[in-house]
Amino acid sequence: MSKEEYRIVKGQVMVPYELALGRTWSEFYDYLKEEKIMGKKCGKCSRVLVPPRSFCPRCFEDMDEWVEVSQEGVVETWVYVNMPFFAQEIKIPFISAQIRLDGSDTGFIHQVAGIDLSDFDSVRETVKLGGRVKAVWSKEKKGNILDIAYFEPVK
Repeated sequence: MSKEEYRIVKGQVMVPYELALGRTWSEFYDYLKEEKIMGKKCGKCSRVLVPPRSFCPRCFEDMDEWVEVSQEGVVETWVYVNMPFFAQEIKIPFISAQIRLDGSDTGFIHQVAGIDLSDFDSVRETVKLGGRVKAVWSKEKKGNILDIAYFEPVK
């Protein structure tokens, strides 16, 4: 075998895992079961973070105050996903967006749906940077981020 010849072995690795949510995320998910979107407010800089953190990443202060934010907000950025990827659970195509809810100082990632995704040009006319969206709740709550089924454009 010459130095330029390489052997390749293909395979897939799956690593099951469990993640300890901690107090802040557990409470956040409990609020979602009640159809409330809550953030935490920094006592020093007054920023409201959604999703909540146990401490302010800017001030490094503990964050103890819960604040309810709006279920509506603006799209800060988005991507149209039309290629499957490993361990994907959402059927393609779908839109993943960073959404800043009214009353929050940070954006978080969730799905934008409730619209026809079959024509990309139509999607671009409907989903826009700065466009308003609102939460649509799952009928069955499980205490996780998917208690918000998706966000849909506000008409």
